[in-house]
Amino acid sequence: MVDGTLGEGGHTEAFLTRYGCLTVAGVDADSVMLNRAKTRLADFSSRIKFFNVWSDSFFSAYPEELPAPEIILCDLGISLFHYEKSGRGFSFRAGEPLDMRLDPSYPESAADIVNKRSESDLADIIFKFGEERYSRRIASSIVLRRKGAPFRVASDLAECVYSAVPPAYRHGKLHPATRTFQALRIAVNGELERLPRILEKGFSVLAEGGLFGVITFHSLEDRMVKNYFRNLSRSCTCPPEMPICKCGGKPRAELITKKAVKPSEEEKRVNPPSRSARLRVVRKLICGEKSSA
Repeated sequence: MVDGTLGEGGHTEAFLTRYGCLTVAGVDADSVMLNRAKTRLADFSSRIKFFNVWSDSFFSAYPEELPAPEIILCDLGISLFHYEKSGRGFSFRAGEPLDMRLDPSYPESAADIVNKRSESDLADIIFKFGEERYSRRIASSIVLRRKGAPFRVASDLAECVYSAVPPAYRHGKLHPATRTFQALRIAVNGELERLPRILEKGFSVLAEGGLFGVITFHSLEDRMVKNYFRNLSRSCTCPPEMPICKCGGKPRAELITKKAVKPSEEEKRVNPPSRSARLRVVRKLICGEKSSA
């Protein structure tokens, strides 16, 4: 199995505990998280190898010494550790440096984007990656405020966003800065740019008959996974405008989850961050096998 987003190792621990013959390649770009996972999974050290690299890069240059994975799991969520203990400004409730880099070696932080990008660029980032309807108002407020002093800590940006939006918007289910912070995190780490490569390269190394599962936490990611998995299960890959199929294609995968699997009410109660999680799974077809999707 490849855990393409190892984090603190929770999913891998569950798999290794349940399946005594399973071996795992644990992949994470954050060296801090990788070390935390090594400590957590110390009892399984003989059955896991760790790789400190982005998952799209891992799949693109899949290690020759590893067999083709029978299971790939990618949880695209951000660990609670990042929000509560990383000190990198993922949470808008903390006076932490406005960083948000999952890989600290990355050159551009969230503060760099907020303090240096043009107003139009900021508005586009906040709208595209955060689906924030008040993106232009927020971008304008950020540019105006940074003229006095650059943004350095997360809480200052959160206060700026809070002041920029209409009063009625400030008291909804989500803090008004939630979407802006999501957008900045995605932009800093290139998350939506990486996802197509993760899906394509991951599926290419998956063993025939193997399972590929992806857990998403917002609609942008889920839409990309849904469309990619759906296309894998289609027999024809010709453009919609082509009246007659000419590709001679065959489905490459079977949809195991016809619809995204959502957490139960009990799971949401016990694990509140799971409330927006969506799981989709496909099985790679064996050469010559027909899909039942």
